[in-house]
Amino acid sequence: MISFKNILFFSIIVFLIGCSETQTPDSIIINANVWTVDEKSPKAEAIAIMDGKIIAIGESTEIEKLKSEVTKVIDAKGAFVMPGWIEGHGHFSGLGKSLQNLNFLKSKNWDDVISQVREKAKTLKPGEWIEGRGWHQEKWDKTPEENYHGYPVHDELSAASPDNPVILYHASGHSLFANKKAMEAAGISRETGNPMGGEVVKDGNGDAIGVFEERAMSLIYESFKEYESGLSKEELDAKWYDAITLAEQESIKKGITSFQDAGSKFFEIDRYVKMAEKGDLDLRLWAMLRHPVEEMKGKVSTAKVIGVGNNFFTCNAIKSEVDGALGAFGAWLLEPYADKPGFVGQNTTEIKDVKTIAEMALKNDMQLCVHAIGDRANRVVVDIYEGMLSPVENGSKKRWRIEHAQHIDPTDIPRFSENGIIASMQGIHCTSDAPFVEKRLGNQRARLGAYAWRSLLDAGVIVANGTDAPVEDVDPIPSFYASVTRKRIDNGMEFFTEQSMTREEAIYSYTLGNAYAAFEENIKGSIEVGKVADLTIMSQDLINCSDEEILEAEVLYTIIDGVVKYEK
Repeated sequence: MISFKNILFFSIIVFLIGCSETQTPDSIIINANVWTVDEKSPKAEAIAIMDGKIIAIGESTEIEKLKSEVTKVIDAKGAFVMPGWIEGHGHFSGLGKSLQNLNFLKSKNWDDVISQVREKAKTLKPGEWIEGRGWHQEKWDKTPEENYHGYPVHDELSAASPDNPVILYHASGHSLFANKKAMEAAGISRETGNPMGGEVVKDGNGDAIGVFEERAMSLIYESFKEYESGLSKEELDAKWYDAITLAEQESIKKGITSFQDAGSKFFEIDRYVKMAEKGDLDLRLWAMLRHPVEEMKGKVSTAKVIGVGNNFFTCNAIKSEVDGALGAFGAWLLEPYADKPGFVGQNTTEIKDVKTIAEMALKNDMQLCVHAIGDRANRVVVDIYEGMLSPVENGSKKRWRIEHAQHIDPTDIPRFSENGIIASMQGIHCTSDAPFVEKRLGNQRARLGAYAWRSLLDAGVIVANGTDAPVEDVDPIPSFYASVTRKRIDNGMEFFTEQSMTREEAIYSYTLGNAYAAFEENIKGSIEVGKVADLTIMSQDLINCSDEEILEAEVLYTIIDGVVKYEK
């Protein structure tokens, strides 16, 4: 067995090879418990940084010899230093927007939602819209008195805001709630039908209760966009940039150094490029282009950029989807829902369109990232990938991803590995959804194929990790805890713990695994000489602390490109 002393010796050798004597670091970190995520040299005591890059790794006494009078010294005092957390699947502008509007992630019941809307309505002029996100009927501590299949009906919401249209997105982002004023603006009536891949939820009398699932959300959203079109360009632009600033601040204070955005528009990509070129992005951003197929035809190549602004912005992927979310009965299943007999969920994008988008990805040498949650959705996407990649030299060279991959038929798990498919999953979804997964799927499907990290990892599949913010809090710690315990924080409920990750696997999934999933493993994701100095310093040793101590972990420093962006 290699001793810690020998590991440090080899680290110093790496330092001597990678750093000439004339280099003087801008900063050094000493007296640290460094977890490098580099299997060749997993632990160290100190790091030297110059011009945003790691130039040496080794013992504190050796690294201290490099400093000059201008070198900044961070004494970690034994704290846990790791590669910066990489959010592997979130919605960057959506996160910022959620911080601008009403947020119901912590709301325990419908009464709290109504209360927040009522108070917000008091501050607005008649006709101004109220936006919010985060409600989830399956996670409330009580069912609303007036409900339909567990959903509240709109009466209380309409009474709380009679003069202001209300649009409240489900936590999953796959359904929304509208009040009477918003439905009137959208022209919703008893005669309004269901669009392809969506449902206007109606009660037994045929009246809309206010819930619009999957593609039916567009009926309300289009009216909201009409309202927004009445605002000035300056107002809309300022609102967008403010949301980006809020998203950056929220991510950085939680230790995130890179963010993989699961769906940016052309205009957003243009703005990110300009911000990166000016040095105005505070964290590294990697984005998937997302538009309906017709809007992307002939234009995909204009969005492809790699490593802009010293690797602060990249768009080299395209996003699509084939189904919705389990909580909103939108996940597309092979067999019907256990709690909704005869219903197998929603196919939200025509398969021929997904194949066309796949062809665009191949033509432009971009990654394809397809949202699939249900077992049927995952099988359909694997089928598409297998068919599209088989003429290609090797599917693993393309690193196409399935976003979420939450519920998989066990027979399809080996096919992920065979086709080099990356399972881009979110640890926190497992425990967040746990109260209703078995109800939706039944014991057998939930036990064998729900959030099947162990089965995927054992099959040789790369599992990426994240939060899907603002669906969940962007904080990596609860997601890391869920990944290694599969236990809810609030009540200790465990969800098939045999599918847990090890501590080492979970950190890899949130660092080098995410970097690999974006073709960025050569520049970040581990602490190695020559890689960018993106580091997070935590108060707890996430490899060796107890499960309970994981939840006590605090971010002490967030360092991006060698610069301290956050210090507790």
